[in-house]
Amino acid sequence: MDFNLEQGWEILPIGGDTGTAYMAVNNDERIFLKRNTSPFLAALSLEEIVPRLIWSKRTISGDTLTAQEWLNGRSLKRNEMCSLQVSKLLYRLHHSSLLKKMLLQVGGQAYTPADLLAQYFNGLSDDLRQHPLLHDVSSRLKEKQPQLERSNYEVCHGDLNHKNWLLSESGQLYLVDWEAVKLADPALDLSMLMCQYVPRKDWKQWLERYEKRLPTAEMMMRINWYAMINLLLVIKHNYQRGHFHEMNQDIIKLSQVIKNQNYI
Repeated sequence: MDFNLEQGWEILPIGGDTGTAYMAVNNDERIFLKRNTSPFLAALSLEEIVPRLIWSKRTISGDTLTAQEWLNGRSLKRNEMCSLQVSKLLYRLHHSSLLKKMLLQVGGQAYTPADLLAQYFNGLSDDLRQHPLLHDVSSRLKEKQPQLERSNYEVCHGDLNHKNWLLSESGQLYLVDWEAVKLADPALDLSMLMCQYVPRKDWKQWLERYEKRLPTAEMMMRINWYAMINLLLVIKHNYQRGHFHEMNQDIIKLSQVIKNQNYI
């Protein structure tokens, strides 16, 4: 495609699922390019949650091209996801009035518990639909959906895999890959991170550090609800891909989550 850059720039594709990310190189200068990124990126840059946005422009082909500061760094390791730096950045994301305002302006939609349940049941195989544990959990989740007011929904990243956290060489932490961003109960993000990386016995301690106060019983209930629906969605995803070992491991994890809590 025509990137419409000045002469001397070499464009190199960066591996990824979408095929829309590139590194542009000109002598010792590097920038990160991406096609058709949401205009929400500008607000994320202002809040210093993503690397600095340099410019954004429309190409001859009609695509939107954005350029960001290229930062040498690395993704976080799994054992770094419990760090104070992670919880601080996530708290800033979930409590930014600017980000919430901007996401609404660019058409961001609210994502409710009912939406997650619909996503799980849509196209669900008979094998999973009839599985005793999965059937019991999904039935209870339908009955006990969190009732947080939509006015309290916040910007949620939606995919807090450790590979989506960028730690620069200077020690600055960023969140990248915003394709799944949505307005939702912050417990949606929190449960994703905690289920994957925080030992169950440390959940309350991690939340106390995130919220700067002891989590309420109501907050724990919401996190437990989202933790279970997220596990159901991962189980469904692994089943559809034929990754049955991973699916069975997640079913075991789901049974442990139920065992270690007052099952909503």
